[in-house]
Amino acid sequence: MVPSSAQTYANHTRRDPLFHFFLLPVLAVSLGVSVYVCLHRPSFLTAWGVVFVVAVIITALKARMYALKVQDRVIRLEERLRLAQLVPESQPSQMVRLSEEQLIGLRFASDAELPALASRALAENLTCAQIKRSVKTWRPDEWRV
Repeated sequence: MVPSSAQTYANHTRRDPLFHFFLLPVLAVSLGVSVYVCLHRPSFLTAWGVVFVVAVIITALKARMYALKVQDRVIRLEERLRLAQLVPESQPSQMVRLSEEQLIGLRFASDAELPALASRALAENLTCAQIKRSVKTWRPDEWRV
């Protein structure tokens, strides 16, 4: 994936056009139409149409959440391996205390600033957003969906 510009805290969020700008709007309109029809022509079939559209929306959102959770688990593993290589031998026992949220934020830190930022994240209990704002040399993650 070729980035169009350098990734920063301000532009690192990603949108999947098919999901965010097609699927979700189509499902939202479908829900509105099915509720409208159900209210104006109440029957078991129109009520079932509302239930079905809600089930499809839940399926789409759950599938998205499952994919993001798998990505978070992979990021957690990658960052633990990276920390094991970059953190001085006197500190690795402390790094296991980093939360998943903190590890996800640390993925954007360059190798040079990772050990110090990880120690600071532990000491100050920084959130993911605070960690990302603290990164000086941004390491882009172009693969996140």
